[in-house]
Amino acid sequence: MELNELNKNAMGGTELMGAALRRNVDHELLDQFQIISSRVRKLDPHKKKIYWLHDLPGDPEVQHLKDGGWKQYDILVFVSHWQQEMYNLYLGVPYDAGVVLRNAITPITKYPHKKRDTLKLIYTSTPHRGLELLIPVFQELKKIYPIELDVYSSFGLYGWPERDEPYKELFKICEKDPQINYFGSQSNDEVRAALSRADIFAYPSIWTETSCLCLIEAMSAGLTCIHSSLGALVETSHGGLTHMYSYQNDKQRHAQLFYNELSRAIEHKLKYDESNDLVRNITNQKYNWITRGKEWTELLTAIK
Repeated sequence: MELNELNKNAMGGTELMGAALRRNVDHELLDQFQIISSRVRKLDPHKKKIYWLHDLPGDPEVQHLKDGGWKQYDILVFVSHWQQEMYNLYLGVPYDAGVVLRNAITPITKYPHKKRDTLKLIYTSTPHRGLELLIPVFQELKKIYPIELDVYSSFGLYGWPERDEPYKELFKICEKDPQINYFGSQSNDEVRAALSRADIFAYPSIWTETSCLCLIEAMSAGLTCIHSSLGALVETSHGGLTHMYSYQNDKQRHAQLFYNELSRAIEHKLKYDESNDLVRNITNQKYNWITRGKEWTELLTAIK
C-alpha cells in the first residue's frame, strides 16, 4: 500500500488490509498495478490504477470522483455494498465503475471456554466511535451484574496521539475503575488474543462505518456482539444476526437502547452461556483471506 503523510505511522484497519493483501496475492501480479487506499497523492502513468476505497463519500479525499473523476481509475474497489451504494447516491459513481471486495481477516481461534461467574466485555475500536456511551452504561450495569470490561482504544494506533486529547478524562475514568482494564493501543495480535478470551463485544457505534473490522473479528471469535445499526454495520453483521439495535442520533436515547440490549445479552449469557457458532461460522466463511485473496487475484488477472 502506498504511504502518505497520514498513514505512514499507522496500523489501523486500512493498513492491516494492505498488509494482508500483500501476504495473500502474488507479488509479481500486485506490482503490475498501482493500488491506492483511500488517499490519492500521485498517479503512476505506467500502471493500471485501482482505487481501494475505505472512507465515506463525504470525505474530502474522495470528492474528485464526482463529475466523471472516477474515470481516471481502471476500477474502484469498495469494502461493502452499502458503501458502493452511497458513492453512487452522493458522488454519482456508476455501479459498473467498481466492484465490492469485502474486508477480510484470518479467522480467530476461540479458546476453550469455561463458564465463569464474571463476564468479560470488550471494546476494541478508537474512542470516537462510541466509548463515551459505553463507559457510563457499563458503570450502571456493573451495579447489577458480575461484569468487567477490557478497553483497547486510542488513536496511537494511527500515529495520531494528539487526537486522544479530547478523551483523556474518559481514559482516566477507565484507569480508575477497578472493573475496567484499559490497555490503550496494542498490536492486532494482542487484540485478537484478548477477543478470544472475552464473552461480549460491546460497541455502541456512533461512527458511520463503511465496513467494521473490529466487529468482524469479534464475530469470528464467537463473541456475543451488541452494536448499533449505523452505516454498514447491518451488512457486516450478516443482516443483523448479532444483537443489533436501531441507531439513534440523540445520545441519551442511544445509550438507553444500548443499555437495554446489553442488559438482555448479559442476562442471557449468564443464564445459558450459549456459543455463537452460527455467526462465527458464517463470519469465518465470508470474511477470510483465503477466499478474498482468490477474488483479488481474479480481479487483477481480468484487468491486467
